[in-house]
Amino acid sequence: MEDFLMSFVWLQWIGTAFGITQVLLARQNNVNNYIFGIIAILISIWVLYHSKLYADIILHLYYFVMSVYGWLYWKFGKKQEEAPISYSSRKEHLQALGIVAGCFILMVFWLTHYTNSDVPYWDSVVSAFAWAGMWLMARRKIENWIYLNISNIVSIPLLIYKELYIYAGLTGFLFCVAISGYLKWRKLIKNEQHEQLAHT
Repeated sequence: MEDFLMSFVWLQWIGTAFGITQVLLARQNNVNNYIFGIIAILISIWVLYHSKLYADIILHLYYFVMSVYGWLYWKFGKKQEEAPISYSSRKEHLQALGIVAGCFILMVFWLTHYTNSDVPYWDSVVSAFAWAGMWLMARRKIENWIYLNISNIVSIPLLIYKELYIYAGLTGFLFCVAISGYLKWRKLIKNEQHEQLAHT
């Protein structure tokens, strides 16, 4: 049992190292960030399975699919014109809230009826807001950082409760990155608005 716990801790450290490397490479626009990200995701899935955080496993499977897609697109896809960073419209706000509500209901139903999860509601909240945040991120909406950080702030005590202290620390780091990301995107929006006014 002690050997298992030690390997469990080491896996968290290894997964965290790969996750941080992935973030740093992504900032450098390096396609190899996806390779490190995929390894981190696979390690996380194993850890989450043994911690009975099944909704998080579904979330990480989504991360896995998107990472494979991203790697293939970066390597072989054609360059597309980037969509500008913007605020969500009322319709997009309602759609994001719909994703949260729908994902939460589906996850709670699945976790309570088909798994042995001991934290079905807590786990479902984390996944629901993360799904909505990823959808907003794909549409390059600044509110993605808010939804992702709601997921992070709920996830931190959940991971501590599950004694996944290393992952809790990583999520705390991601919480800070999301705050920084929101402030940076807001500044970019303001700069773009000033440039548009200057050309009118």
